[in-house]
Amino acid sequence: MRKRNPKLNKMALEIKIPSPGESITEVELASWFVEDGALVSKNQELGEIESEKATLPLIAEQSGKITIQVSEGETVKVGQVVASIDTSVEVRELEKESSKEEESKTAETEQKKGPEEKTESKPKQESAAAESAAHEAVKATPVARQMMEKEGLSLEDVINGLRKINAGDVRQVMKQRDTRSFPESDAEPSREENRNKISQLRKKISERLVAVKNETAMLTTFNEADMSTIINIRKNHQDKFVEKHGIKLGFMSFFVKAVTESLKLYPAVNSYLDGGEVVSPEFCDIGIAVQTEKGLMVPIIRNAEVLGLANLEKQIAELAARARKARLGIEEMTGGTFTISNGGIYGSMLSTPILNPPQSGILGMHNIIERPVAVDGKVEIRPMMYLALSYDHRVIDGKDSVGFLKSIREFIENPASMLFGSQTPEQYLLDI
Repeated sequence: MRKRNPKLNKMALEIKIPSPGESITEVELASWFVEDGALVSKNQELGEIESEKATLPLIAEQSGKITIQVSEGETVKVGQVVASIDTSVEVRELEKESSKEEESKTAETEQKKGPEEKTESKPKQESAAAESAAHEAVKATPVARQMMEKEGLSLEDVINGLRKINAGDVRQVMKQRDTRSFPESDAEPSREENRNKISQLRKKISERLVAVKNETAMLTTFNEADMSTIINIRKNHQDKFVEKHGIKLGFMSFFVKAVTESLKLYPAVNSYLDGGEVVSPEFCDIGIAVQTEKGLMVPIIRNAEVLGLANLEKQIAELAARARKARLGIEEMTGGTFTISNGGIYGSMLSTPILNPPQSGILGMHNIIERPVAVDGKVEIRPMMYLALSYDHRVIDGKDSVGFLKSIREFIENPASMLFGSQTPEQYLLDI
């Protein structure tokens, strides 16, 4: 009885489109990281899909040879097969083909180096001849030529014997020029245009931004904060903070903490409309706006009100890194109660941030600029930051919005007060 070849029992592994979230039935196959027929390994990222909510990777569950069935940029349904992996290709065959590719690349590199090496191995006579030809354009006066002939010196000997060019030499050359002109490029000026298809994510972002402007009563109030104390804290304690917690102390953690403490004082800012009701969560899920190549993403820090500065910094860094790599899940970008956007890292001095629905408030941070300010009747130069709070006037009254932003400023200018909430240190000590 003939033995069956075990390779024939192995089926091709199908690569299907995963679900990015509820209610999403179609996505865009944004890109392939591998070519059709390439050898792939287990857990390798093969490509990316984009939906209106998130970007997700396509992962190889097994090693083998991939066959791509759908091209980049096409719209596909959730669960659709877009590629397959022939897992019958054994590991040694993969290594053998990889070795061949490396040898081929090495051979191509050697071929490219060939002409260069030949150039370097030219006889010195050819180099000297080329140098002599270059010197033929050099002018010499009759007296100079007589001196060279008398002393047995060639033009090359004189030029090679020079040690430096002085100002007189430069002036002489400038006088010999009839006109001065800058070289112009021979290339024709371009009139080309680039057209790129809008991604599903950017489409959704655009729709949400337009909806905010049309469906909310958005206003913005402004204030400014003296950043001197926080800057000094970071300067004086940065090394010990990094040594203990393994991460740098930034500005964002202070602002997240100031926001959570201020939301306790002004719960209306942490509220949102749901039909005919105003919902006021007793927790603070803070969204941090992160700019990525694919658009603006807002990962959420859950229960930020119970976290210290070190844990806040770690979560901010981790979420921001994953956002820039487009590796955030839907659950990590939904359900926030308030958002912070830092345009200051791009140099923005002042702006009006747009609400992130269904939230009713968003804080805009800006760059820190040294400006003259009045301190105890004297003019001093202080590092100042403009703060902006955009809010939905249907939910938040002017008094609460102004009070909330003023509270943030006070917490930022006196960070120690965040330990005592609405009380002063003296009131906290006396329990009054």
